[in-house]
Amino acid sequence: MEERKIKLLVVDDEVQFLDSICKRLELRGFDVKKATNGTEAIELARNNKFDIAIVDLKMPGLDGKQVLEILKTEHKFIEVIILTGHGSLDSAVECTKLGAFDYLPKPYELEDLITKLKEAYKARLEKKFQQDKEKMEKIFQIALGNSPLAILDELRKLDDEEK
Repeated sequence: MEERKIKLLVVDDEVQFLDSICKRLELRGFDVKKATNGTEAIELARNNKFDIAIVDLKMPGLDGKQVLEILKTEHKFIEVIILTGHGSLDSAVECTKLGAFDYLPKPYELEDLITKLKEAYKARLEKKFQQDKEKMEKIFQIALGNSPLAILDELRKLDDEEK
């Protein structure tokens, strides 16, 4: 069975940097897609399932904070790492409050970034597992003492909550 690669979305308006980081991550076994701006990133995320996004903070148009907010709103389990050459303690705190998994300065050390990516992926899996576990507990409770039709109705409601 083929090992599942971690799916990354990398967003940066500096094309040379973007190409370089994507190539380095692909060589390390990640499944990488790239976007050169926030709008393109949101569109890619709507059409693909990503485990983690690496997002530049300062970009024209939608900046990293806005991309972070939209990704966290639209994709329940995605983890976002902010990578920036223009970092400050205030923006780090703000991004963390918005749900960023981590905040790393440019230039970055590849090994540090890969460690953070693995930590983010583990956190994502733990959140997903916890939600799946809660969902199974709900299904078990629904199944106890209900008629088959009532069970189907409750399962439909549960499924509608997912959408």
